[in-house]
Amino acid sequence: MIRRLVVLLLVLVAPVAAGAAPLTLDEVLRSSAQHSPAIIEALARERAASGRELSANGAFDLVFEAEALARPLGYYDGVGIEGKVTSPLRDNGGNLYAGYRVSRGSFAPYDGKGYTNELGELKVGALFSLMRDRLVDERRTALGIAAADVELARLDRELVAVGVQRRAMAAYQQWVAAGNRVAIYRELLGLATERQTSIDRQIALGARPAILGVENRQNIVRRNALLVRAEQDLAVAANALSFFWRDDLGQPRAPEPDRLPDRLPNLRPVGLDPANLVRPDRPDLAAIFTRLDQLDARLRLAENQYEPRLDLRVEASKDIGAVGLGGPTRTPTEGFVGLRFAVPLQRRQAQGRIAEVKAEQEALQARRHLLEDQIQVEVKGLAVQVEASARLVTLAEEESRLSASMADAERRRFTLGASDFIVVNLREEAAADARLRLVDAQFRESAANAELIAATIDLRQLGL
Repeated sequence: MIRRLVVLLLVLVAPVAAGAAPLTLDEVLRSSAQHSPAIIEALARERAASGRELSANGAFDLVFEAEALARPLGYYDGVGIEGKVTSPLRDNGGNLYAGYRVSRGSFAPYDGKGYTNELGELKVGALFSLMRDRLVDERRTALGIAAADVELARLDRELVAVGVQRRAMAAYQQWVAAGNRVAIYRELLGLATERQTSIDRQIALGARPAILGVENRQNIVRRNALLVRAEQDLAVAANALSFFWRDDLGQPRAPEPDRLPDRLPNLRPVGLDPANLVRPDRPDLAAIFTRLDQLDARLRLAENQYEPRLDLRVEASKDIGAVGLGGPTRTPTEGFVGLRFAVPLQRRQAQGRIAEVKAEQEALQARRHLLEDQIQVEVKGLAVQVEASARLVTLAEEESRLSASMADAERRRFTLGASDFIVVNLREEAAADARLRLVDAQFRESAANAELIAATIDLRQLGL
């Protein structure tokens, strides 16, 4: 019977204990990465870029054309139907094509090409660009730029995600630090409240003056006010954290105070290589390199306009079936080879495009150098902050330990009647101030580590 009661008690208590488990930074980062509206918006922009790439691929779609011609009036009564399929080439500016044509009736002598044999004419051919459009043309350039736009959208999504996760880390750190401050003020208030009971008993025995009780109650009110302000700051921080910590439906939820962890997260940036602070795979730098690739593609397309156009056409046709009205000359297989040449005498359009693209390249290269310098300065500065904040935490821990020892000793002396109320109160508040400074130092250290993690794009620790 007792065993059953114990099991039932564990079943009832387990959900409560699980619900009150401390909220971890990993939980917040997972929720933020999955449900943040900014990241969802960036994902939508990436899908839109993929749609534009698919649209650019449409330039290489297989195309079917059909045409019918009839002469209901006039001396000649020729009727013709023609169908044609064209497939653009992906490695040349030309295309392949195949067609079928059939005609009935008579055609004018000057329109003798309209005749076919009884079962029609089959035709296949190809058009090849030998100079302009041979290596690059509008279709292939548009497709390459669209593919680069997809990569830019992906990099932009990564940058947005890094920014969101950094803000999520900051909101979580603010919430935990606010909770630690509440705990300090609550403990400080508890000390004064406990002392009031002792003082009231001593006043009743005549060992302490009545004014001491009034003074301690005044101290309780003041400490209670400090606690209320700290709890207000905690509620504000919890509300800010709800923007990043969301439920399964993506709705914001503010964490309860009972989910506060004891201390700030222990963040440790990876070791920095002074010779490799600026990695080319960073999303911001990679985006500039991708845009430079796009400009290179546009430059090659503009230079392509300088080339003369020389196109080669090769075609073969064969009439099938019984000989038609056009006579037997259409029955043998026919072959056709042709060249077309054109050259621009003035090339101002190409010259203007080349000048424009080269200027954009220079501007983008300057931006790349600026960004690299900014990254160097930022990362080095954050590394200095991390090192200095760690030393400050060590000093704050020592100060807090010593202040707590002084306050404990002074309370024992007060209990024995060897100390004054003002002195013990000052010792307690000095110890509380030292603990608050320790919380601030730990917060600065944690924040500096988080900033360095974000600056070095440490995707694993950012929950990405």
